[in-house]
Amino acid sequence: MGPTSSAAETPAPGDGRAERRRALRPLLALAPFALRYKVRIIAAFFALLAASAATLVVPVALRRMIDFGFSADKADYINDYFLAMLGVAAVLALASASRFYLVMTLGERVVADVRTRVFEHLTCLSPAFFDTAKIGEVVSRLTADTTQIKAAFGSSASILLRNLFLFVGAVVMMVVTSPRLSALVLIAIPVIVLPLVAFGRNVRRRSRLAQDMLAHASAYAAEMIGAMRTVQAFTAERLVTSRFDGEVERAYDAAAVSTRTRAILTSIVIFLVFGSIVGVLWYGAHDVVAGRLSAGTLSQFVLYAVFGAGALSELSQVWADISQAAGAAERLGELLDEKPAIAAPAKPVPLPAPVRGAIRFEGVSFAYPAQPDRWVVERLSLTVKPGETVAIVGPSGAGKSTLLQLLLRYYDPQDGRILLDGVALPQADPAAVRRQLALVPQDPVVFGASARDNIRFGRPEASDAEVEEAARLAAADGFIRAMPRGYDTPIGERGVTLSGGQRQRIAIARAILKNAPVLLLDEATSALDSESETAVQQALDTLMQGRTTLVIAHRLSTVLAADRIVVMDEGRIVEEGTHAALAARGGLYARLAELQFGVKDAAA
Repeated sequence: MGPTSSAAETPAPGDGRAERRRALRPLLALAPFALRYKVRIIAAFFALLAASAATLVVPVALRRMIDFGFSADKADYINDYFLAMLGVAAVLALASASRFYLVMTLGERVVADVRTRVFEHLTCLSPAFFDTAKIGEVVSRLTADTTQIKAAFGSSASILLRNLFLFVGAVVMMVVTSPRLSALVLIAIPVIVLPLVAFGRNVRRRSRLAQDMLAHASAYAAEMIGAMRTVQAFTAERLVTSRFDGEVERAYDAAAVSTRTRAILTSIVIFLVFGSIVGVLWYGAHDVVAGRLSAGTLSQFVLYAVFGAGALSELSQVWADISQAAGAAERLGELLDEKPAIAAPAKPVPLPAPVRGAIRFEGVSFAYPAQPDRWVVERLSLTVKPGETVAIVGPSGAGKSTLLQLLLRYYDPQDGRILLDGVALPQADPAAVRRQLALVPQDPVVFGASARDNIRFGRPEASDAEVEEAARLAAADGFIRAMPRGYDTPIGERGVTLSGGQRQRIAIARAILKNAPVLLLDEATSALDSESETAVQQALDTLMQGRTTLVIAHRLSTVLAADRIVVMDEGRIVEEGTHAALAARGGLYARLAELQFGVKDAAA
């Protein structure tokens, strides 16, 4: 490889500092979330300052009591010193409680904002991202990683700042108390800090690996829990449990290695810190014996040394926590750095008001990102007039549902363009386009909420009466009212308490409530029995009046009344016309009709 690669592999002087900055950069990227609460940060800073100052006053009082308070003629000083120390304890208690409350609530607030921001960003990402992302892993980042950051912005930040203030204050007071002894301590500090920095980088790497392993386990668990009926149907409980156990063990092994690294770091730092104190204490004891130092001054110095050593020891552990949080922040940063493939232009072209529903596909070719070499739609052109009902039929894999996904602008075609009322979709705001489309998918999504809230998802501001009217038109009112709490009955995550037909009628009611000018029906009645299909079809017939409607269907009986039938095969339009004309033509549609209706009814 070239010189650039060599330079990257050979650390230059000062690269350690640069690497530390890079290690903390993911956390620094979250600083704007904290800076929204400047007043709380300032109040926490002053509380921290007061607590540190109160702590640092204690050794001074101790020195004066040892040097002056143990003689008979100055016995009254003992009461004064102890009263003063009691006052210092009160200040320390109040300041510490205030610091703890302010910093911990700041951490909670920051993490709540981060979670909201990440979730909001996820809702803006294009479907192409979710085609490949593991949902369980994404949820793990949203929950476990943000909890790790909460520790950094809450307890870790509190401990870090308190011990940093205490360490700096103790070092300053040590120098004031005895410059000669301080010099010995300061010489030992680099010896203590070097392993702290070196191990901190290692902890961060291993922490990131442990978090990744946990996310993999979470992703697998989420996938299996969501498919538990299938797991039990195939009696695969032992198989999935074994695989999950393997994922959990890998996560545990990674976490154990990370924890072992932290433990080694802690033991090294504690030994170096307190070993240096013992050495200084030995040296100072000789000074007291020689008369160069008073016993009270040595006691004061030792207390400051203990404060400084304890603070430095705590800082070593906090550095490991912050390294872990940096790994979590890095993973969240990766999510926030994801750019939606579909986004509104800087100056979107407004759609006409009101939208009439004229749709035009012009030479559209499209392949899914996961299979870029396979055209799902190829050089397709189609015009749909306002208010027209167009049925799209064809064998599975012909590209029918893909047309609706392109119209909803889940994806952009690689070639050609799609227009709504003369506005090319990439020129418009995707949200504005989707507001004009009401979709009833083949596999409807039902949320873990009440029946009323599921229907109201189509138009959140709708009244209860409007929700119930939409349900009645969708032939859903009867089974909803039969549930224990009627419209307020929770219907389970993904609608597990409902049949397929009931879920589909909830989705149809949702689309009816949205009342959009363009209606997209993707096998909208495929899961209904004959009686329900008749009722729902009547509702759909009423709903379709005056609206542009695209109907995708395998059951040709549902599209006989369409203004026009478009037949697709291998991503192209191969036939177009009415049912009678297409059945008489003897092409693909005639063969499909013959299979469903029989030879005699094919042209009926």
